[in-house]
Amino acid sequence: MTLPVRNAMTVDVEDYFQVQAFAGCIDPADWDGLASRVEANVDCILEHFAVAGVSATFFTLGWIAERHPAMVRRIVAAGHELASHGYDHTRADSQTRDGFRADVRRTRGLLEDIGGVAVQGYRAATFSIGARNQWAFGVLEEEGFTYSSSVNPIRHDLYGMPEAPRTPFRPQGGTLWEFPMTTIRAFGRNWPCSGGGYFRLLPESLYRRGLASLNRREQRPGIFYFHPWEIDPGQPRVAGCGWKSRFRHYTNLSRMAERIDRLLGAFAWDRMDRAFADQLASGMPTGSMGFAALNPSCVTPPDPASDLSGWVERSETHLNH
Repeated sequence: MTLPVRNAMTVDVEDYFQVQAFAGCIDPADWDGLASRVEANVDCILEHFAVAGVSATFFTLGWIAERHPAMVRRIVAAGHELASHGYDHTRADSQTRDGFRADVRRTRGLLEDIGGVAVQGYRAATFSIGARNQWAFGVLEEEGFTYSSSVNPIRHDLYGMPEAPRTPFRPQGGTLWEFPMTTIRAFGRNWPCSGGGYFRLLPESLYRRGLASLNRREQRPGIFYFHPWEIDPGQPRVAGCGWKSRFRHYTNLSRMAERIDRLLGAFAWDRMDRAFADQLASGMPTGSMGFAALNPSCVTPPDPASDLSGWVERSETHLNH
């Protein structure tokens, strides 16, 4: 009997006022004066995961961990993996090498001190490791991380590197693994299939077909991600932001929790470190060695049967991390 592929369930732990969509209208200096909702939302997520019997990876901001240490310890006590999302959601591609190193070192130390466990995974804010800052992979490796999940191989106005490998790879042949966000290949391009705003906007069945196809045809795990604020339709409405920011942030918040519950029951899920245990235990890479050596023949060919036109293309420019 073939066991189902275990996909990686992940949560990017940040509050509603820290997202990229509001970066231009909320000053980080004002964060401490805003009503925090992250702890209540994370506790709700922990309850949903417990009911479903699912373990997940929580990519957590250091800023959040400092202010909610008991929440971090509850995440660990429930058997979930604790991983880094950087300190305060600063984009990696806006930092210098030294600034990035200080950020990831500080955050990892905070998380390990508070959580009492080793932190081996990292996810850049807004998937902000790409062609211009591949040096970040070397810094992560030097700082002791074993994996990153920071590349989204799609086209997007805020992030993305469509020419990056779709499958796990070791950048520049180092020891660090990059587990790129899940995409499916159709009509000559990569399409997002990893959650977030796309999951809130697009038909639920479309995502399920994409993930099922990945598990069945490519026999490998997908990665799903969401944020605590995405299950919180009662959060404050931020004033002074443009229509695109409001659209990206507030679309279908009231439906997200029930959609996630159905997803938890429809597929097999686990933490990143267990879903990708084979790669992490391997001494040799199985994917491309880096962006500069991409081989088009390794890309999965288009699947004409994929039902991806229309909805996805019209929405692609409107959603973000």
